[in-house]
Amino acid sequence: MRVSIEEKPRGSGFLYGLYQKRLKRELAVDALPHHVAMIIDGNRRWAKQRLLGTAAHGHRAGAAKMREFLVWCDDLGIRVVTLYLLSTDNLTSRNKDELDELVEIIAELAGALSHFRDWRIKHVGSDLGLPPTLVTALDEAEERTADHTGLHVNLAVGYGGRTEIADAVRSIIRAHQEQGHTLEDLAESIDQELIAEHLYTGGQRDPDLVIRTSGEQRLSDFMLWQSAHSEFYFMEALGPDIRQVDFLRALRDYSRRHRRFGG
Repeated sequence: MRVSIEEKPRGSGFLYGLYQKRLKRELAVDALPHHVAMIIDGNRRWAKQRLLGTAAHGHRAGAAKMREFLVWCDDLGIRVVTLYLLSTDNLTSRNKDELDELVEIIAELAGALSHFRDWRIKHVGSDLGLPPTLVTALDEAEERTADHTGLHVNLAVGYGGRTEIADAVRSIIRAHQEQGHTLEDLAESIDQELIAEHLYTGGQRDPDLVIRTSGEQRLSDFMLWQSAHSEFYFMEALGPDIRQVDFLRALRDYSRRHRRFGG
């Protein structure tokens, strides 16, 4: 695992347009990540800086940016994107008004994405503690897109990395009991591959690149197991402010790394 911090942006307007085109030309298809995970951060700060009154303005701007971000990924041929939208910690740390608004925004986003292109939507996270309306919206988005073959979009909602690993272990134990095996058999059968199969993302490739916006440099309990060998890139821009050129610089940085997968 290696980390990069985004360079400070310079210039604007016409020059950025030229720079963006140059970055796209320089990216080799075979050097792009298969799976990108995004921690969108800074929505509340974005709204506060603009004196918009409530955090909901920032969350709506962030959701709109995530739709745009997914289009960037799809157009480049990236196959899987995971968006960290609501953590298990958020369910207890946010005030009720903000949480209610955020839940509504996420439900709207899930519905909108499920009607766009040929994208396949999957909820990765726990239903525990989520409002029934949000669970229904996520379930309907999954069902509506189950046969789609385009960009695979994981919506990490009610998600916590430690909770995911604990849930995976419980799932393994339940399956083992149902099969009538002994405790000794269970101890012998547990390995990394078995745990990975029982994660929320079971059957998917781990993220190659994890991006976080807003300048913060931490994982915040996101994909702790899956990101063991991921590359990390931290952007200074707040979530709603990220531009395609910022994303392209992250991909350029990723393409220049020699991944050793812990070696």
